[in-house]
Amino acid sequence: MALHRLTSITMGVPNVAETAAYYADFGLTPDEDGWFSARDVGRQLRIVHAPTRRLVEVRIGADSPDDLAAAASRLHRLGAEPRTEDMTLTAYDKATAVRAVLEVAPRLVQGPVPATVYNGPGRSDRTDARAPGVLRDGPVRPRKLGHAVIGTTDFDATTAFFRDGLGFKVSDHIKDQGAFLRCSTDHHNILVLAAPVTFLHHTSWQVDDIDEVGRGAAAMLEDHPERHIWGLGRHHAGSNFFWYLKDPAGNFSEYYSDMDCIVDDQLWTPEVLEGAKGLFNWGPPPPPSFLAPDDLAALMTGTHSPTG
Repeated sequence: MALHRLTSITMGVPNVAETAAYYADFGLTPDEDGWFSARDVGRQLRIVHAPTRRLVEVRIGADSPDDLAAAASRLHRLGAEPRTEDMTLTAYDKATAVRAVLEVAPRLVQGPVPATVYNGPGRSDRTDARAPGVLRDGPVRPRKLGHAVIGTTDFDATTAFFRDGLGFKVSDHIKDQGAFLRCSTDHHNILVLAAPVTFLHHTSWQVDDIDEVGRGAAAMLEDHPERHIWGLGRHHAGSNFFWYLKDPAGNFSEYYSDMDCIVDDQLWTPEVLEGAKGLFNWGPPPPPSFLAPDDLAALMTGTHSPTG
């Protein structure tokens, strides 16, 4: 596909310093001007001040200026009024006010990480040694930004903006409430959710394997058990292992591993997911605050304040 990755996002929060400290603990590397870098990519998260927590900007990699021109034509048909300058295209989703920037950027090539070796019934692939996952003692460092999830008051319009305008492809649906959209070979890079107010639900960060999901969450919770939201579990949509935590502004952050990879669009059939299957395959049930964050009412009335 012409689009090939989520390059970065900008997150707006009322409490920048406190939220920035959280993402440093999460394993991202602080940089200048509010930026944070992932291990394999560089700058992928910027934290700026905003009256309420929200997704301010999403940047998406494209292969060539021709891809920008094609997106501009599609966006014009949607009435999005894109602006093209140098090697970027900028457009706004009217429903959420999220700024989307397509930029000509090189494709990400991640170096291969050795697969975790597991023993099983009748199969001793690892012998005379403890599992590598129990021997690791360094901090967990996310390798890349996988996806962002946004709530919108106009589900159809925001889905159309990303799908029909920017050029994302559909991987799965949650009835008429959610659309898993991809701009890479990952199962999803944006999840659009129907919501009573615009907000950033969560960002998701790739780690090596399920041990890193567990180790990362355990380290984050050691001195801050209040950060826990949901996990450990495995999603059906995307198939990935997950653990969700909450930052000081109220956004969720996810460690994930083993995401579905869609290389040939013709070999993938989107599903319409219902009930629990739309959320997880196994694990503890999601708490009510995951489905409807505690501060949604305050966001709707404009009285939101950061949460601890």
